[in-house]
Amino acid sequence: MTTAYDDTRPGSPAIESLTDEPWRDVPAEEARWMRPRLPDLLGVMVEGVLRHVPEYDRPGHAAYWRVAEAAVAQAMEHFVQVIADPDTSWAEVYQVFFDVGYGEAVEGRSLEHLQNAMRVASRIAWRHLAVEAERLGRPPALVSLLAEANFAYLDALASAAAHGYARAREKAAGEREQRRGRLLTLLLSDPPAPPEVVREQSARAGWPLPRRLAVIVLRPRPGSGGEGPAGLPPSLLTGLDRGRPCLVIPDPDGPGRLDELGATLAGWTGAIGPAVPPGEAATSLTWARRALDLAPAAPASARGAPISARGAPISARGAPISARGAPISARGGGRRARRGGVLVRAEEHLPGLLLREGASLAALVAARRLAPLDEAGPRQGLRLAVTLLECMKHGFNATGAAEVLCVHPQTVRYRLAQLHQMFGFDIEDPGIRLEMMLLLHTWIQRNGG
Repeated sequence: MTTAYDDTRPGSPAIESLTDEPWRDVPAEEARWMRPRLPDLLGVMVEGVLRHVPEYDRPGHAAYWRVAEAAVAQAMEHFVQVIADPDTSWAEVYQVFFDVGYGEAVEGRSLEHLQNAMRVASRIAWRHLAVEAERLGRPPALVSLLAEANFAYLDALASAAAHGYARAREKAAGEREQRRGRLLTLLLSDPPAPPEVVREQSARAGWPLPRRLAVIVLRPRPGSGGEGPAGLPPSLLTGLDRGRPCLVIPDPDGPGRLDELGATLAGWTGAIGPAVPPGEAATSLTWARRALDLAPAAPASARGAPISARGAPISARGAPISARGAPISARGGGRRARRGGVLVRAEEHLPGLLLREGASLAALVAARRLAPLDEAGPRQGLRLAVTLLECMKHGFNATGAAEVLCVHPQTVRYRLAQLHQMFGFDIEDPGIRLEMMLLLHTWIQRNGG
C-alpha cells in the first residue's frame, strides 16, 4: 500500500525548509568522496547526452565533443566545490553556460534541446552519486539533500544558458533589423541603387525581393514619437520617410493583402503608392507622399463615426458628406480602416494628383470654363458642380448619379437641364469629358466641396 505525502500546507516544514542554495546545507566533508569519482563520471555523462539527445550526436566533430566535455567537467567540478565551499564564485561556470546558450542560438537550435541535454546529464550524475552514497552508508536524509542540491544546481546552470540564448537572439534581431533598414534605404534611393547591390542586401536581410511592391507612408499620430504601428507582420519592411512611418509591402495586389493590412493599420491615416517592380520603389514612394496630402483628417464632429473609403464621415443615410454638408462620391479613393483610419490609394486619386502638379493652370482654366457655376452662387454652384461630375462619371445616367448623390433621379435630370442652359457648349460631348472632369475637381476643391 502506498501512502501519499500530503504535508504541503502553507508553513509546513516541507515548504519552509526549501532554500535557493540547498548545497549550503550539505556537510562540506561530503565533497571529499565525490571529487575522486568525477573523471569516471564525466565520460558517462557526455555519452548519455549524445545517446539520448540526437541533436547533439555529431560523429566526426571532435571539437564539438571537446566543448561538451569541457562544459560538463566544469559543471561537475564546480558542483562539488560549492559543497566544499558554498561561497565559491559562480562567475566562471556561469560564463561557460552563458556561452553554451549563446552558441545554441547562433547555430539556430532550439533552447529545448539544450535543456533536454542538461536534464539528461543531471539525471546520470545523480544516479551515480546516489548509488555511491548508499554504498558508503550515507543516511537517507543526506541523500535527499544531495538530490535537492543537484536539482537547484541544474536550475542555476539552465538559467545561465537561457540568458545567453536570449542575448544572442536579441543581438541577431537587432542585426536583422539593421540589414532590413539598409535594404529599405537602397530600395527607396533615388536614383535607384544597382540591382546587384539590392539583391545582395535582400539576401542578407532575409527579405526575398517580390515581383512587385508598393510603398505606404503614414501620417504621424500625436504622442507616437514618430513610431509606426505595432505588431506589423515581418513581411513588411518598415522605417521612416521624412519623419513619417514608411512601409514597403510585397505583392500588394495579392488576394486580401490590403484588407489584411487594414486591420493592422487601424486608426492610422496613410497613402499607398502604385505597385511597381522593386527597381522603381522610389516612384511608388513619390506618389504615396503626394497622395497622403489628399488624405483628409476626420472633422471633430465625426470622431468615432465610421469613415468612408475617401475618409469622409458617413451620414445617417449611408452616404459620405463633405465638411459643408454637400454629398460627395464614395467610389474608389481609398480603403476604409477601423477606428477612424483611412488608406488612400494613389492610383485611385489620379485626377487630384495630376491637378496638384498643375494646380495654378487648372485653377485659371476652371475659372474661365466654369464661370457659370460661380454666377449661380456658392451653394447652388457647388450642388450643380457635384451633380455634373457624378453624371460624367456615370455616363450621364441619372439613376446611377442619383444613387451616389442620395437624391431622386428626377432631381438629377432637373439639375442637368439647368446645366445645359447655363453653358454655351455641349456638356455631354465625349471629347471634352476628361478635361471637364479635371476642371470640376479643381473647382469643387477650391469652393469647399
